[in-house]
Amino acid sequence: MFNCYFNSSKEKKGFYQHKKLEMLNYIKDSLERKIASVNASIEVLESQISRDKEPEVIN
Repeated sequence: MFNCYFNSSKEKKGFYQHKKLEMLNYIKDSLERKIASVNASIEVLESQISRDKEPEVIN
């Protein structure tokens, strides 16, 4: 996986914890983008629904 040489098991543990944190932050960022997209879709759909409920004005 990683070709790194560590002076101690503490360094090795810290390295893998840092890599895990990077991975989890990447996943979190990805999920936040997806949530923002879903929220935007919900807002547009709600505005379309409320617009369609309004009576049409005929000139």
